[in-house]
Order: sequence, then structure tokens, then C-alpha cells
Amino acid sequence: MGTRSPGDRLVRRSVRHGGGWTIALAGVALLGAAAQLFLPTALGHAVDAALGDGSRWWPLVAGVLVAVLIATDTLSDLATGYGAARATARLRDQLTRHLFRLDVRQARRHPVGDLTARLVAQAADAGQAGNAVVLGAVAVIPPLGSVVALTLLAPALGLTLFAGLVLLTVLLRAFVTDSSTVITAYQRVLGAIAGRLLESTGGARTVAAAGTVDQERERILEPLPELAEHGRRSWELLARAGARTAAVAPLLTLAVIAVGGYGLTAGWLTPGELVAAVRYATLGAGLGAAVAALNRLVRVRAGAHRLAEPLALPVAPVGDRSLPRGWGELTLREVTVHADDGRPILSGVDLTVPAGGTVAVVGVSGSGKSTLAAVAGRLHDPDAGEVLLDGVPLHRLDPATLRRAVGYAFERPVLVGATVHEAVGLALPADAAVPPPDAPATPPVLAATRAAAVDDCVGRLPEGFRTPLHRAPLSGGEAQRLGLARALAAERLLVLDDATSSLDTATEHRVSRAIAGRAGERTRLVVTHRTATAAAADLVAWLDGGRLRALAPHRLLWSDPAYRAVFQAGEGTP
Repeated sequence: MGTRSPGDRLVRRSVRHGGGWTIALAGVALLGAAAQLFLPTALGHAVDAALGDGSRWWPLVAGVLVAVLIATDTLSDLATGYGAARATARLRDQLTRHLFRLDVRQARRHPVGDLTARLVAQAADAGQAGNAVVLGAVAVIPPLGSVVALTLLAPALGLTLFAGLVLLTVLLRAFVTDSSTVITAYQRVLGAIAGRLLESTGGARTVAAAGTVDQERERILEPLPELAEHGRRSWELLARAGARTAAVAPLLTLAVIAVGGYGLTAGWLTPGELVAAVRYATLGAGLGAAVAALNRLVRVRAGAHRLAEPLALPVAPVGDRSLPRGWGELTLREVTVHADDGRPILSGVDLTVPAGGTVAVVGVSGSGKSTLAAVAGRLHDPDAGEVLLDGVPLHRLDPATLRRAVGYAFERPVLVGATVHEAVGLALPADAAVPPPDAPATPPVLAATRAAAVDDCVGRLPEGFRTPLHRAPLSGGEAQRLGLARALAAERLLVLDDATSSLDTATEHRVSRAIAGRAGERTRLVVTHRTATAAAADLVAWLDGGRLRALAPHRLLWSDPAYRAVFQAGEGTP
């Protein structure tokens, strides 16, 4: 049990996800296999009956078995479709939930396009596990059953078929191993292309402005020859397996017919039994279904291994504590964060943001500002040290409590939701996130958009707050303000990571007043490169090389030339 790989364990879970449909498929497939095995016997008896040596009911029995085969084929198609859809949905749900529980740094180990390919294509492959296992197991019943049936008719017939099946098994053995390797490689390259395509689509304007469309197309499609090679290799393996089956199967059938013909002339087979023997030989040697089942199992296992890789990434542990009464005092104790290569991004940072106060975080590019903002609200945990909100370590807080308490706004926000209203109300309770039929928006969403100075923009949209996001013509500044409106739902701590960089001076002043709110109402941690924003804060946390160089009011730090050099030239004076 302990030696099974994560991919194999995921295959087992996928089989269980099929639920009742997988069980129904097993029952129907077994019934169909039984009908297949009994049909040659019924046909043989029907032939003997037609020659005047047997019951006249056998033709009727053969007809009933044919009807059963038709019915089981139809029901099998229904069960495979519903079972695979159910299992695929469960796997996609599992992977999506897992990805959103990952530490941000862990999630970045896989490109978004690659994860999308795994979520769409590989989840569909792995979702076929129940069908593949059931149909794979049932596929061996007709050949083995044919061996038994022929042995009962005449041991020489059973031995002839058995010898041929052993030969076919040896010939197909390499197919499973080679095909598994090729399909895994194909899926890996396909994910890489998808990742490059998504990355390029996100930067389409930059590519167009730089005039590098042709170069970008070549970069995206660079792995295409490798993908084609793996695809050709996969089809070659499948064709080779089919060819081997096609070459051996007729010879095997002829061998059984030859032995059966001798048995008929020797008198130890009747004409009907010879007909049955020929049918069993055809059934046993026709391993096309077995090859298809093997190919399906290979694809299932490859897809499951691709899904298991991100699922194996450790999720951040969650707590169950709630917050005491307070206004959002943020404390960082000896916080250290390392990059993937071991380089320190933050090193031993001690910082206290007073409840209800505003602290601006400044520093040159690469000094650790965004990383400090990320650990402040537990977008990821520090490698060492501790972050507390109102005296409670963030990793001990219930996730729902943490997300209600802390709000984030970013320089380039990603708006999530079907409509503008959903995008702003993302962090609100369910009853406040859905607008009533007789109102344009719920009061919290209206208040947030007014505070973020984006209500006039929403009012100009074709359907107001109900405008689908993909149809909302938003500028960079308008999207940034919608991101701010979403963050304003935070109850205790508001973290702004350069979240007003696209706003003009007048709009930023209006937004800044709304962010500040009433004295002591909410704590603000503001990552900025603007002098005016730093000057308006209660304190400035000056980061230098991942360390906290100073924590003081802006007016006291301005006398230091190194501090002044942090800000862009010509941006103003304190």
C-alpha cells in the first residue's frame, strides 16, 4: 500500500468518484461479457437443432442473447459518459480547491497555462479511471472465457487458443510501458505550450507594441516539433500493437478451425460444436477491445500522474481561532523569507503597525516591499519568524476570519466574478454580495465604489453593476479602483501594494481620504514609491536589502540622502 505512487492513488480515488455509475457499468459490462460467451454455444446448439439434433428453443435463446448485447452496449455508453463526467468534475473541484489553498510561492512553481492544461485535459483523462478499470477487467473475460469454453468442448481446442493468447500477451507487453512514457511526455510538452500561450496572451499589447509578433509565435510553438514527435510515436505504438494483433489473431483462428475440422471428421465434434468453436476462436483472438482498454488505462495513469504533481504540493496549515476585539495591530517578529534559490528577500524584520495607523513601506526595487505585504496578510507564510494580528498569529486564525479581517489591493488587480457587482463584493458575506432585484447594488458595494471613486465609472457602463466583466471597457486606473473597492470590505487591516499607481493626483487624494477613514478605524499598510503617500502616513518603514533600515515619520527620514534617493527624481519634496 505504501509503495503506490501519488498518481496510482489518484486513479483509485477517481474510480470511487464515478460512484454508482461505475458500479452500474461493471454490472452491465459483466452481463454483456456473459452474453458474448454464451452466444457461440447458443448458435452451435441452434445449428444442431436445424440439422434435427437438438431443442428448437436454441434459436430463440440466441436471439435473446443478441438483444441483451444490444441493450448492454447502449447502457454501457450511458454509464461511461455519466461516470466519467462525475469523476472529472470531482477531480477538477479537488485540484481547484487545492490550488487556492497553496502558498503563493508554491503555486508559482507551475505556470498558469500548464495548470490549466492539467485542470482541463489531464483531469478528463484521469476521470476515465472507472471506465478504464472496469472495461479493462471485462476485456479479458471473453478471451479467458473462450479458452475455458473451448477446453470444455475439446481440450486440444482450449490449448491451441491459450498458446496463441500467451504469444499475443508477450507481443503487447512492451506497448504498455512505451506508450505510458510517450503519453506522459506528450502531456508535458502540451502543458508547456499552453503556459507560453497564456503568458503571451496576457502581454499581447506589449508584444504588439514591440513588433515581436513573429518572434513570439516562434517562441510559443518552439516545442511543437517535440509534441509532434511524441504524437507520432504514440500512434506508431498503437498501430504496432494493432498490427501484431491483426497478424496473430487470424492465424490463431485458423489454427482453432484446423483442430476443430479434424475433430469434426474424427467424430468428437458435431457441426454445431464446430460453429461454436469457430465463434469462440474469433472472440478469443479478437483482442482489439483489450488493446483499446490498455491504451485507455495508459492515458488514465498518465493523466493521474500529471494531476498528482500539483496536488502533492503542501498546502498552508489552517487554524481555528477567531480574533479578539481590536482595530488591527499588525506585528512582525523576526520575519525572514527566502527565494527559491535560498537568497534572503526579507531578513529578520521586526515591525509593529499600530492599530488604526498608517505605515508606508518604501524601498528600491527588490528590497522586499511586496514580499512584506504578502506575509502581512498571509498570502504566504514566512520561512522564519511570526506575523500577528491583534496578538493572534495569522497561521492560527480560521481562514474565513482572516479574509474578513484583511483586504488586499494591488497595482494590477485581477477582477474575479461574472459581473462588476460580483467583482467588488467578492469578499462580502453572501447576503451582501448579491444585489436585490429592485436595486442596482447592495449598500456595502455602493459604499465601497463611492469610496474608491469608481461609482461614476460603473454608472456609465451599459448595465451598471450588472455589466459582465468581459464586456466592461475599463481603463487601468478604473480596474485599479474596482480592486480598491473590493479591498475596502476588510474589517481590520488594509494592505495596498502600490494600489494607487495608475490614479491621477485628484483621484488619489479622494481615494486616500476614503482609505484613511475615521481615526483608529482600520490599520493600513501601504507599499508605495510616491513621496506624497509616504508623507501622509503616520510612519514609514524603509526597507533596504530585505532589512528594516528605519521606522520613523517621513519628515525625519527626508534629511537622509539615501532615503530621498528611494523616490523617483522630480516627484516632489516632503
